Amino acid sequence: MPELPDIEVYVEALAARVLGQPLERIRLGNPFLLRSADPPLAEAEGRRVAAVRRQGKRLVLALDGDLHLALHLMIAGRLHWKDPGARLPGKAGLAAFDFPNGTLVLTEAGTKRRAALHLVRGAAALAALDRGGIEPLDVDLAAFAAALRRENHTLKRALTDPSLFSGIGNAYSDEILHRARLSPVALTSRLGDAEVARLFEATREVLTGWTARLREEAGSGFPEGVTAFREGMAVHGRHRQPCPVCGTAVQRIVRAENEVNYCPRCQTGGQILSDRSLARLLKHDWPRTVDELERNPALGLRPAPGPAGPRSRGPPRRSSR
Repeated sequence: MPELPDIEVYVEALAARVLGQPLERIRLGNPFLLRSADPPLAEAEGRRVAAVRRQGKRLVLALDGDLHLALHLMIAGRLHWKDPGARLPGKAGLAAFDFPNGTLVLTEAGTKRRAALHLVRGAAALAALDRGGIEPLDVDLAAFAAALRRENHTLKRALTDPSLFSGIGNAYSDEILHRARLSPVALTSRLGDAEVARLFEATREVLTGWTARLREEAGSGFPEGVTAFREGMAVHGRHRQPCPVCGTAVQRIVRAENEVNYCPRCQTGGQILSDRSLARLLKHDWPRTVDELERNPALGLRPAPGPAGPRSRGPPRRSSR
C-alpha cells in the first residue's frame, strides 16, 4: 500500500503537472471506484486544480468551487501519468483524469477492487474522511507520546492505526520498529520514556529518509515504481534474508492478509515471536530463540542461500490499512 513517503512523492509530481490546470474529464473504468453521490462526479469536470495535498493515505485534488477529489489507493492502487487522452488499460484500469497536458490513470492490480474515490464539497466534508491520526512529522515528542499511549496496543498495531498516526502502514512500520530496536508486539503501555523517544526519532528518520530517497529516484519523472517492497529496506519483505545490522535471519509473523517483519536479535532480545500457523504445525519443534533456530537448519528459517534480495517467496503479503 502506498504510505506517507509514496503519497508525498505522488503529490509533488502531480502538483508539478496539474496545479492550475482544468480537469477536463473524468472517465471511470469501474463504477464501484466512486464512493460518493453528491455532488455528482460531472460537477468536477472543467474546474481548475487549486491545490494537491495528502490527507493520511489519501491524495486530494482541491478544485475551484470548494470541491475536493479524494483518492485512496488502498493496497494495490497505483497512479500513472500518460499522454493526453490515454486509454484505460484493460481490467486493471479504474479511472482516467484528463488534463490538457496529460492524463492521470489509476490502475489496481488483482481482482479485489478496494481503491476509493470521493468527490466532496467543503472543508468539513473533506475532514469527515480523515481518520483523525496525528501527522507524525508535524508534531513534537509530547504529542507523539500522547497519541502512542492513548490506547494500549502492540507497537505494530499502534503505528498502523490511522486514528492514532496518519500515513503509516505495514511497510514503514516494520522499518521504524527495526530502526528503533523495538519489538513489534511490545505493548504501548509498557514503554518507558526513553523507548518512546527512540521510536519518535526512528519514525521521523525513516519517513523523511524514504521520502527523500523516493523523490530522488523519481527525479523529474512521474513515480512509476511505487511498491511496498523496496531494495534497501532493512526488514520489510526480507524474510530469511540477513538483517543489515547483525546478519540474523529476518523473521515474520503472518496473520490473515497482514505480516510483521522483524529481526529477533535487534528487536526482541533473541526471542522468536510465535507465528500462530507455523507454531501450531511445528508444536514443540518451534524455536523460541535465535540460538535454537540457528541450531536447527531443517526448519528452513535461517538466512536464504544466495544473494540477499528485497523479497523472498512465501505466503502472499499485504499492507495493512
